[in-house]
Amino acid sequence: MTGMVLLVFCGWAVLLPLSVQSYENLALHKPAWQSSTFSFNTKAERAVDDRYTDQDLYGGQCAVSGWYQTTAEWRVDLGGVKNVHHVLLQHSIVIWWNADFLGFSVYISNTTNKEDGVLCFRDTNYTRDTIPYPVNITCPYHGRYVIYYNNRTHTPYPEGYKPYTMIGLCEVEVYDCPSPGYYGENCSLECPQNCQDGYCESVEGTCFACKPGHIGPRCTQECPKGFYGKKCVENCSMTCLVPGRCNKVTGQCLSGCQAGWTGNMCEKGCSDGQYGYNCVENCSITCGDNCDKITGQCIGGCRAGWTGDMCKTECVGGLFGNNCVENCSITCGDPGICDKVTGHCVDCLPGWEGDMCQNECTKGFYGPNCVRKCSLNCVRPGECDRMTGHCDGGCQPGWTGVRCEEG
Repeated sequence: MTGMVLLVFCGWAVLLPLSVQSYENLALHKPAWQSSTFSFNTKAERAVDDRYTDQDLYGGQCAVSGWYQTTAEWRVDLGGVKNVHHVLLQHSIVIWWNADFLGFSVYISNTTNKEDGVLCFRDTNYTRDTIPYPVNITCPYHGRYVIYYNNRTHTPYPEGYKPYTMIGLCEVEVYDCPSPGYYGENCSLECPQNCQDGYCESVEGTCFACKPGHIGPRCTQECPKGFYGKKCVENCSMTCLVPGRCNKVTGQCLSGCQAGWTGNMCEKGCSDGQYGYNCVENCSITCGDNCDKITGQCIGGCRAGWTGDMCKTECVGGLFGNNCVENCSITCGDPGICDKVTGHCVDCLPGWEGDMCQNECTKGFYGPNCVRKCSLNCVRPGECDRMTGHCDGGCQPGWTGVRCEEG
């Protein structure tokens, strides 16, 4: 924000108002400091107390440093970073002292170090007879400290300069619009709407900084494609559904995320068990382990009884187990037909038993699932063909039939 500084040197003078009715003196009664002080009655605060009817150097209303200084510095703390429009400086009007003041500079800084700030003004033309009363300096910058500085450290000096310098400020006034967000003559114009915090410099309305999503002197330009945020230096995520397309202010992806990603900026990979665009799809419950975050394809294969990339197809055609790669037993009661998950047969062909009909009947049993007992009338009691039950070697005396069941 722009402002004005008023410096009053010791001496007598009347300070006439300079069209600042719509501006506010930001320096009034603020803390001040100077590099040296002549006496208790010439402290730095004398320059910001709105008293300058006696502008003699030692009239008690001016800030005065010690004599014979090679450098002299005075500053006022505005209490925070402020926009400045113009500065008024009232030096002492006793011409004898003006040669000590020639060559002065004014800085605006966010710190007490002038080198951290910007130079508003440096006297290169005034003579002892031409220093204005007051000096009116347009200074369209912002900062916390207004710093007045002079030195006699590099000879030779311009004509009319004394070999030493000093502070002799009877009044310093720093002006800007009383309300932030305005600029121009009489603070009549609003700062551009995209200025950060509504602040702009007080002369041309140039923004000190832009709100996120905007750039340019008056913050009228949106971030170029693929960028967002403060100064438009942040890159939109390449995992947005449309890579590099995002909200210019927040960086939020406008059309959602590519497969495998979620979050406002599509910065998070899908959690385990989820996949697809914006991670809204659930991995198949028949996956053996997890699934691919993008395609949903089961990474660890399928659970028993299922097959396919996403394990959504049941086993068919006499197959069972993980990924349906196992063959049902040919000794199942319905050969090649078994439980899709376990491979268990519903029943077994004659001569076989076990969950998968993998065991031959034990001695003395025969038939489907080996649940029938061989006849004790066989020539070798309890021994028979495991599939048919026919007695091997015939029957004992008195019995006949293939299973020796007829007396």
